[in-house]
Amino acid sequence: IYNFNNSKVDSAIINLITDKIAHRGPDSKGIALFENAALGHRRLSIIDLSMAANQPMFSYNKRYSIVFNGEIYNFKEIKDDLITTGVVFHTESDTEVVLNAYIIWGRNCFKKFNGMFAMAIYDNESKSLILARDPFGIKPLYYYKDTNVLVFASEMKSILAHPEVNTTINKQAFTEYLWYGNPMGNLTFYNEICELSAGHYMVISKTSSTEIPYFQISDITQISVSEAEAIEQVKILLDQSVKRHLISDVPVGVFLSGGIDSSAITAIASKYYSGKINTYSVGFDFIKGPNELAKAASVAKKFGTNHHEIQISGTNVIESIEALVNAHDEPFGDAANIPLFLLTQQLKGSIKVVLQGDGGDEFFGGYSRYNTMKNRNWWKILAPISPMISFSKTENTRLLRFQRFLNAIGNSSPAIRNALLLTMESKYSHPLQILNNTFKTSLSECNPFKRYEEVYHCYSNELDSLQKLFYTDTQIILKDTYFEKVDKATMANSMEVRIPFLDKNLTEYMLSLSPELKIKNGVKKYLIKKAMEGVVPNDILYGPKTGFSVPYSYWLQTSLYSYFKEQVSNEKCKAILDSEKLLKMIEQHKNGKGNFGFLLWKSLNLAIWINKSKTTI
Repeated sequence: IYNFNNSKVDSAIINLITDKIAHRGPDSKGIALFENAALGHRRLSIIDLSMAANQPMFSYNKRYSIVFNGEIYNFKEIKDDLITTGVVFHTESDTEVVLNAYIIWGRNCFKKFNGMFAMAIYDNESKSLILARDPFGIKPLYYYKDTNVLVFASEMKSILAHPEVNTTINKQAFTEYLWYGNPMGNLTFYNEICELSAGHYMVISKTSSTEIPYFQISDITQISVSEAEAIEQVKILLDQSVKRHLISDVPVGVFLSGGIDSSAITAIASKYYSGKINTYSVGFDFIKGPNELAKAASVAKKFGTNHHEIQISGTNVIESIEALVNAHDEPFGDAANIPLFLLTQQLKGSIKVVLQGDGGDEFFGGYSRYNTMKNRNWWKILAPISPMISFSKTENTRLLRFQRFLNAIGNSSPAIRNALLLTMESKYSHPLQILNNTFKTSLSECNPFKRYEEVYHCYSNELDSLQKLFYTDTQIILKDTYFEKVDKATMANSMEVRIPFLDKNLTEYMLSLSPELKIKNGVKKYLIKKAMEGVVPNDILYGPKTGFSVPYSYWLQTSLYSYFKEQVSNEKCKAILDSEKLLKMIEQHKNGKGNFGFLLWKSLNLAIWINKSKTTI
């Protein structure tokens, strides 16, 4: 908390809002009060488990203090550099390294950190505060600011608990949620609460607050290298990354799905980890058809891990959905947060740190749309068929999905085309149809493609269109969907997930490469497959990808059917939603007609949030 009016912070308030995120740090709690500010911290002890490493942490002269969430994987190298300048260290923690890096190098220190972080550093001499967030937004950092006070936290529930905070619905964020399943950029569902932008720091004083970028993807220099050189460099950088991500004073595990990314991480981790590393694969009773448990087990056996197969039931899915709406503090549409939440809930207390394979698709070319865009001119030929499908009044879900794809691929704007490829909505199935007329009209000025257009506006005209697609995925879908999903679903159960594919050296190298190398001859993840040949078995590298999807469409036809009707019919919901329309849509969906699964799922999460929320509607 930072009070612009120079008043002292009430200790009861900083205690209250710090306790709201006790699940993120059950190991210890710390509070520090200053003339016009206060810092609070809940600690998940991972590096240097001693009390000396607890936070808030103070500099030797008490001028600076820090609260910090995340990990700096190159802290030992930075520490060595700081020691040469005369810094004396009193702990083995990365927090003390971060604080001293800021004291010695100032704001330039953020560029040196290889890790995931959200942090705040208070200067008790100048009475100023600095907030900073990692380059791709792995760790969340929210803030509320008015003329009197700035309140910041890792989760919005802390901010919402502050007695001076009042909130109203952000209509742009609301629109983006209906289209994509989450708000984008620095927006939240609340007009008054923003995210600090990834790769930025914010300087706050009694008279001003300024947000400044220290990392921008547009500054990445494109390089030209041979295929052989790229493969060798990927081997080296991924190896170094996984080794760094194992740094911990508590046991580390790996979420092993049996796919390429998690198998590569397991292979490298087993080489460097002291003793047998724990690997975890999960089977869900609600996933029908093939799964990758057998593949995961074969990888675990090959690398001699201490392997665990965990079977999880979806019997209490309503309880999980409600818990996750609370975890996110706003509606969130990616149902993959459910298995992640259930898995970490079952593991809670047995392990604190796990490595996961997120980021492999975005940096190495794992999505079909990269090849689709490469061959866009062929697909464009079919685009005129799209309106004809509407004239047929079909309710065939496959045909409607094909129509959505043609509508996306035929759009002349690269930004909008990219956005439409990443949503299950289109002009033919406009998501605002679930709103009542009054609220729908109030959203008429909102542009669902605004964030995509902002990101594309920053690109040079010389940048390859396929490279723009890669760049955009790392800035939007990773931060706004996947990292939001992973952080909230796992930290709700006091577990830290580390992401080796987001290593600073690896990401900057991959972003500098030609996209043609990543999907050479139409082979997705070409470079990582070549780099891992002879290490990861070929049936994993080149076999069919099984994957799984959460069967929310089936649940809406069965176990969630009555619950859905109850939630959307609530009087509070009717201020926003067209309940009658939604009740008709759920009936059509139950009878296997239309293409409403994702929209109904988003509507359910939205209704739960509205019914629980104290926000002004």
